[in-house]
Amino acid sequence: MLALAAPVVLAELGWVMMGIVDTLMVGRLGAHAIGAVGLASTLFIAVAVFATGMLLGLDPLVSQAFGAGRLEECHRWLVDGVWLSLFVAVPTVGLVYVLRASIASWGLPPEVVALVRPYLAILVWSLPPLLLHVAFRRYLQAIHMARHVTIALILANVVNAFGNWVLVFGHLGFPAMGVPGSALATLVARVFMAAYLLAVILGHELQVPPRLRDTPLGIHPARLRRLVALGFPAAGQMVAEVGVFSAATALAGRVSTDALAAHQIALNLASFTFMVPFGIASAAAVRVGHAVGRRDPAGAMRAGWTAIAIGVGFMAVAAAAFLLAPRLLVGAFTTDRTVIETGVALLFVAAVFQLFDGVQGVTTGALRGLGDTRTAMLWNLAGHWAVGLPLGYVLCFRRGYGVVGLWWGLSAGLVICAVALIVSWMRKGTRLVP
Repeated sequence: MLALAAPVVLAELGWVMMGIVDTLMVGRLGAHAIGAVGLASTLFIAVAVFATGMLLGLDPLVSQAFGAGRLEECHRWLVDGVWLSLFVAVPTVGLVYVLRASIASWGLPPEVVALVRPYLAILVWSLPPLLLHVAFRRYLQAIHMARHVTIALILANVVNAFGNWVLVFGHLGFPAMGVPGSALATLVARVFMAAYLLAVILGHELQVPPRLRDTPLGIHPARLRRLVALGFPAAGQMVAEVGVFSAATALAGRVSTDALAAHQIALNLASFTFMVPFGIASAAAVRVGHAVGRRDPAGAMRAGWTAIAIGVGFMAVAAAAFLLAPRLLVGAFTTDRTVIETGVALLFVAAVFQLFDGVQGVTTGALRGLGDTRTAMLWNLAGHWAVGLPLGYVLCFRRGYGVVGLWWGLSAGLVICAVALIVSWMRKGTRLVP
């Protein structure tokens, strides 16, 4: 599990690191720039998460085929994944433009709105290469070539950081673009990621029979329907989880610019730690899927419980870090005393929900390996949208706790999801292994 999870986790951390680097770079421009980039990125991710979630059906399909020794079937699912990524890109790009056009009516500070719109206008075009990258990485992870995914993310972070330095502040003869320059750097980095993984796949398939070039490249509606049947609930689950934090970001912006900046900083840190169980969840989906493919139900349950234990162990360490050094962590992003104080209070809440976040994240992956993407979607909708966000709204605006109250509501939603999903996993295990 660790051999597969380690490179996947590093890749997920690299993904979040891009957002952290963007926030650190524009942080020198002021709290309004931090809030604008944070809000725009959160809105983009809310859309991108649904689009990329549609491709998560590749996890069980490719891994189960690989576990059964059917490499040609793996190739066919890769082709189907590429087609699906292209089909999904068109409406989701349009949706980002709709959000961009409507943001002026959200009641946000004018200085934030003025920066969000040009940032999104550039960032939206990183969605098509991002979707291709996701299709390529799900395939590589499922056939035990995850280290290339890590290499791609590391190199892409170098490209992104260098691009931010050049374009945001105007080095090497380029004009200082400010916040839009950060979006352009991210676009270039995502194009690089997709191109790198495509080169890896093509190079590998030249050496290993059966050849990828012998795979039919046409559209197969029945296979696409099966991929969507698995991917749509997974996408719904991810949207329910990420979307609630996007909604919270919009609500935080209504509190104050400082509250929005503190919320974004704390969210960056919490997202960074969550990428570890999120990466472990991908490894769990693959390992459980391999066991299902070779018809080993006991092995599937061992793989799932192993992944859950690793995820919980890491999140315990993350919670301790948030409790012991919150001022140091928040202070790395800003010197604004008001933002720091609010951010420290938010990290205390984050420390409380770390274990639950880890449990629900990894268990979602283990269930996906069994081919169950529906359970996580339903419980995320119930936990986050029926309980977490309404409770956070009441605590924030009706009870006067501000953005900290908003986070306590989100924490309650995570607790509900974690308990429900671990119970579902135990019940499925009882039926799977007599």
